[in-house]
Amino acid sequence: MRQLVSWVTSACVGFVRACAVVGVAMLVPAVWAVAVALWMWWWGGDAWSSIVPLLWACIGTLALSRPVCRMVRSLVGKWTGTVIPAGYREAGPVTRMSTGYWWNGYSYERTDRDARQDQRMRLWWSDPATWRDLRFTAIAPVTMGLIAAVPPAGAVAAVLGLSQPTLPARLAGVLGLVVAIAGAPYAWRAAEPVAVRFLGASPTMTLAGRVDELTAQRADTTVAQAAEIRRIERDLHDGAQARLVALGLALATAEKLMRTDPDQAMALMRDARVTASTSLTELRELVKGINPPVLNERGLVDAVRALALDSPLEATVSADVRLRLDAPIESALYFGVAELLTNALKHAHASRARVSIAQDGTGIVVEVEDNGRGGAGVRAGGGLAGLHRRLAVFDGTLEIISPAGGPTRVRMVVPCESL
Repeated sequence: MRQLVSWVTSACVGFVRACAVVGVAMLVPAVWAVAVALWMWWWGGDAWSSIVPLLWACIGTLALSRPVCRMVRSLVGKWTGTVIPAGYREAGPVTRMSTGYWWNGYSYERTDRDARQDQRMRLWWSDPATWRDLRFTAIAPVTMGLIAAVPPAGAVAAVLGLSQPTLPARLAGVLGLVVAIAGAPYAWRAAEPVAVRFLGASPTMTLAGRVDELTAQRADTTVAQAAEIRRIERDLHDGAQARLVALGLALATAEKLMRTDPDQAMALMRDARVTASTSLTELRELVKGINPPVLNERGLVDAVRALALDSPLEATVSADVRLRLDAPIESALYFGVAELLTNALKHAHASRARVSIAQDGTGIVVEVEDNGRGGAGVRAGGGLAGLHRRLAVFDGTLEIISPAGGPTRVRMVVPCESL
């Protein structure tokens, strides 16, 4: 009985999914069917009158190609867990020049709005993914669309046949019902291989995306380095440099007073020693933002444990082994954990967090989980977007599971050949 209920449930779910696949795959053919109907019925079949329906169908195809492909990716990902990257090119920044014009990477425009519209059009036409989507809208109806249409067609035949009084019609209706029920659990599954084959990024698109990603990473690195240099210069000028200058003046004065007023000279020397100690402390604090000493001296695991002890959260750290990685990788993972703990406290209002550091067959895996309110995601210009770019330098990945209401679990993975 339980198996029967399970099979009926699977058939019902499969039928609904097959109908969804047919509806999405046949959107563009439906536009062309309406265009043909308009030409035949309203314009009388004249050759010149076909221009307007043809233009309408072309515009509808261009407008629907990308939404159709996005819906197919969404359905496949939701039903099977197979993630198909979109591979669309991202729009670059629009910058206002000193002349007052706006540069969008292609041309100069008078206003920000015109620059962005021109950028979107040029990007749409030049993106290889646009032509891939148009190809998919032509392939989908005759592949997954026809296969997924079997259960709905069988259901229609069953309704029409069983409603007739004749025996052949009723037999045809029963056959249609059998086809609909038997094919429902499987017909929709054709969407996954077709989508993976024809919606996946080509090697050229993958290479172009990688080039764009590396270009963005280089720009981010350049900006970050320039900002760090300015910070160091400013802090040196305002803090340590002023104290060192005062230290030099105090030593020069003490040298002059050494013979005439030894007591005053000794007092200046004591002040100079305090000033030197303070300057050393300031210099250590200055470089703390680059790499904390505990990370350089004791490695990632101990540095993360020290970070957890200083955190206001009730944080625990577990590590299966003591790892020593390359300094840039350790720095990226350390500051990634620091960013995630800060977000858990500041945005998620969490009270507890758990950090785990482990290694699998390919690299280092760091997971941070908190009991906050959830809803975290990568947003342009946000801290998680910066963390994603930081990990991408090492071909690392950032996975976020953060449903509304929590908990939030973030997984950082950096591939390493040997640890």
